Amino acid sequence: MGAAPTSPVALRLSILLLLALAAPAWAQRVAFFPSDESPQAAYAEGRLVEALAEQGYEVLADRTDYDHLVSLVIHSERLGAEAFQIVPEGRMISVVGGDARGMIYGALALAEAIGNGTPLAEVEAVEESPALEFRGIKFNLPWETYRPSSALTQHTETARDPAYWEAFLDMMVENRFNVVSLWNLHPYTFMVRPTNFPEASPWSEAEQAEWEALYREIFRLAKERALDTYIVHWSIFVSEAFAEAHDVAETNFYPHYYVPGDTTEIVRRYLRESVRQVLEAYPDLDGVGISHGEGMAGMTPLERQRWMDDVLIAGMLEADRPVKLIHRVPFSSGTSSDPGVSGDVEEVTRAAMERLEDRFDGPIWVEMKFNWSHAHSTPELVKVHGGELGDTYFDPLPTNYRIVWQMRNEDFFALRWGVPSFIREHVARNGEAAYVGGYFVGSETYIPALDYFTALDEPVDWRWAFERQWLFYKLWGRLLYDPATPDAVFQAEFDRRYGEAGANLLNALSLASSTQLRLASLYDAMWDFTLYSEGFLALQGDSTRYISVDRLIEQPTMDPDYVSVGEFVATMQSGGSFGADRVTPPILADMLERDGREALRLVDGVDTSGDASLRYEVADVQTWAHLGLHLAEKLRGAVALQTYRLDGAEADHAAAIDHLERALSHWDEVVAITRPLYRDMPLTHYNHGGFEANPDNLFHWALVRDEVARDVEIARRSRPD
Repeated sequence: MGAAPTSPVALRLSILLLLALAAPAWAQRVAFFPSDESPQAAYAEGRLVEALAEQGYEVLADRTDYDHLVSLVIHSERLGAEAFQIVPEGRMISVVGGDARGMIYGALALAEAIGNGTPLAEVEAVEESPALEFRGIKFNLPWETYRPSSALTQHTETARDPAYWEAFLDMMVENRFNVVSLWNLHPYTFMVRPTNFPEASPWSEAEQAEWEALYREIFRLAKERALDTYIVHWSIFVSEAFAEAHDVAETNFYPHYYVPGDTTEIVRRYLRESVRQVLEAYPDLDGVGISHGEGMAGMTPLERQRWMDDVLIAGMLEADRPVKLIHRVPFSSGTSSDPGVSGDVEEVTRAAMERLEDRFDGPIWVEMKFNWSHAHSTPELVKVHGGELGDTYFDPLPTNYRIVWQMRNEDFFALRWGVPSFIREHVARNGEAAYVGGYFVGSETYIPALDYFTALDEPVDWRWAFERQWLFYKLWGRLLYDPATPDAVFQAEFDRRYGEAGANLLNALSLASSTQLRLASLYDAMWDFTLYSEGFLALQGDSTRYISVDRLIEQPTMDPDYVSVGEFVATMQSGGSFGADRVTPPILADMLERDGREALRLVDGVDTSGDASLRYEVADVQTWAHLGLHLAEKLRGAVALQTYRLDGAEADHAAAIDHLERALSHWDEVVAITRPLYRDMPLTHYNHGGFEANPDNLFHWALVRDEVARDVEIARRSRPD
């Protein structure tokens, strides 16, 4: 018979005793005031113990003869949900949370200060509270993913490792995200063997037990960190075993997507009971997210909504427990699975949600894709999934639901990104309305698990992919919690990691990675594969390839303030002009060159020898900077080329060739920087316009160099129209 499991509090006390025995005799002694017995309190204390031990403090197992006393407490009358205070008074420091989540945030804020070198005697008073209630991560699971691709399935082993989830969820709570949502096509047979449909499970008893243990551990770890958890899926999909057993839903299983909806009674019952059984089997799971798009072809919007109400919503409400709901909008306005927006559909969906009144736990979270799949573009809401959104969901003000913006990132996976000013402006423009509840951050075509990027065979300070992008998560999480968080908080992390060598890295990366925002604002994009910014790739016709100079001339802009090359040249040739608020190609080129040159100057001379992690940070700044300089020269070349085609001046022809040769030289700099650092990387976008997995899907800047060089030949061979 196995040993009884150790309680979180007993485990913490064991750690305290071990640390006390190992501490040097000269260390200042720290005691903890007893907190409650909850897993959240034990987690908060454990993280503080780690931070103190790393700085050489002796952590006492009792409260005798201490130098500092740390008190962790929840005080819901004093503070609101998720708020916290750090109150230093002599030898005592009180960490007060408005709830368990706020207490954890306070403990981690104190741990951060300690880790940044602040002595306990010099800790300052702090009080913080959240600006947005919902701060979530969209995490696509690698099994039964939305799209078949080795770029996604390669993460399966990593995502089945509880150690990975412990680290990922630690990152989330450190950065004050509060929701983790797990997305895949059909989650239910991974989570339960359906009571009335055991034939739906494709697993042996041992395999089923392994899957269930994994999900239970993920939800347990999340609950310990006071994170809400959701499963989110598409409809109408079942397991292949179920479809074969009952001769229904002929294509409604992985890897199929845009397929007819199967509305037979047996499918309805199977899915409704699966939803209820999962919710009752996993008490640490908070809610479910629904989508009525894929797998529902042939159904009208009203039929889709009625199916949702009759099956998935009914299953959730039949569970004997509180349930939270994510309701995704908008979806197809016709009977196909194609995206589209419609006032009629918006009215149907809003009415359906309002009929639910307050039957779900808290507000219904209504998820909308901000600027479709490319939210890292302009902070102006141009479109959602399918086109321009009306005001049906906002006016009149909803009472039982709140909007959460989905900040999809299908644009950068390898290179580090960090533009704090963009996130602050985004929240100021889109996050303060009464109908907004918060944000999601995440990707459809990328999973931040396995590190399939790093080529150097040298020690680095990360193990998993998300740890490479630490600044991305820190910026989004902390600025969603408090948009006024100063840059000094993020720069302090560079200082802690790299000392003086990191002094300019935040500013340099902010300038350099703005290249991505500007490209995505300049180049109008829609669904996932239509743009991959860090690779300068876009879906053109049926294939994904480098954005040629001709494509750049023709493509409309995402940001309405930006001016395309084609529009600019045509307007200038006709004697027109643009207002001071418009970003024309020459203005954009100058902005890119200014920021790229300054970013390169800021990291010039940084000594990265002996520190591979620092080398990657600096190299990514340099890569983004040269990509920006590449785009600047490409824009100038495109303007000159299109002008030559219209007016026939040889000076414009020569200028076009010269600028595009300069653009190629900057691409060669990108290749020279990244070739020794980055592997050839699987890319989901190379599925092109279809849903079939493409085995020839490797990306590296070196692999598309010939496509880049073709621009020069296009210019040389061009003639006046």
